[in-house]
Amino acid sequence: MKRNIFIAFFLFQGFAALAQQSAQYSQYMFNGIYINPAYAGYKEQLHVHGFYRNQWTGIEGAPESMSLAVDAIANEGNVGLAFQLASDKLGAQSNLSAYLDYAYRLRTSEDGSSRLAFGLGIGLVQLGLDGSMLNPNTPEPEQPTGMIRNILPDARAGVFYSNDRWYAGFSVENLISAHVKMQDHQYIPKPKHHYYLTAGVLLPVSQQVQFKPSFLLKDDRGGPTSLDLNTFVLLAERLWVGASYRTAVGLYDKSYLQGDLYKSNSIVFMAEVFATPSLHIGYAYDYSLEPLQGLSGGTHEISLGYYFKLKDTRMLNPRYF
Repeated sequence: MKRNIFIAFFLFQGFAALAQQSAQYSQYMFNGIYINPAYAGYKEQLHVHGFYRNQWTGIEGAPESMSLAVDAIANEGNVGLAFQLASDKLGAQSNLSAYLDYAYRLRTSEDGSSRLAFGLGIGLVQLGLDGSMLNPNTPEPEQPTGMIRNILPDARAGVFYSNDRWYAGFSVENLISAHVKMQDHQYIPKPKHHYYLTAGVLLPVSQQVQFKPSFLLKDDRGGPTSLDLNTFVLLAERLWVGASYRTAVGLYDKSYLQGDLYKSNSIVFMAEVFATPSLHIGYAYDYSLEPLQGLSGGTHEISLGYYFKLKDTRMLNPRYF
């Protein structure tokens, strides 16, 4: 137990020093609204989706995340609307966020099967720190002894293109919160801009099998750049199975970082099944390739989504992206 507490505290200090990356999700490819507000309305139906993620199980203070997202269309599909509520915890640190997203979806084909969307999200972020969970043996000057919080306005923006076979998107978050002055900011990690670049393609193998490779590149101009390489297979339009390889890459000079931060991170195994045409259930297991491999029980993430079919709506196959 003492070793777990020490590890958790060490992780918190390390993440704080790097101005911590945003919460890590593995099943973002099943609902892009988590990383890009321009994705709002893509599924062209009222869609509710939630997930829970328990990272590095067995280590006290390890990251724990959950989120709920609702999105739909308006104005004959030319507008996408979404709401997202998220909670993230890491050791003594806890974050809450809520965003309203708006996407303007331009038709780039006559039948509307391809769209170029521009999205903007406006919301609030609550950053908290429980000083009672920090190491009491070596307190810093003026270290808080209880819970301290900062509530900041925030915004995020993105662009997303999709057709029946491929998609690509770019987004940035923490557009406002990264520039707002905080109280007790020396203890609460200040948000930084986070950038996401993603793309994928759906390749038919047979009438019952579709192959989908994709990638996600994440960067905050502080910590290591993260790259996800994903490979999925869609079986009978009912079951997604696949895996991701997540690693840190050096795209540009970050000589201030420790060299060992560029080592491989994890392999992720995932599946999502459509139990009914409206209900889909997903699960992901992250297997760490880092020193934590022998100290934790891995990372588990479960998701649940539901489509509420509305009249006069046309939906691209929601299982594709």
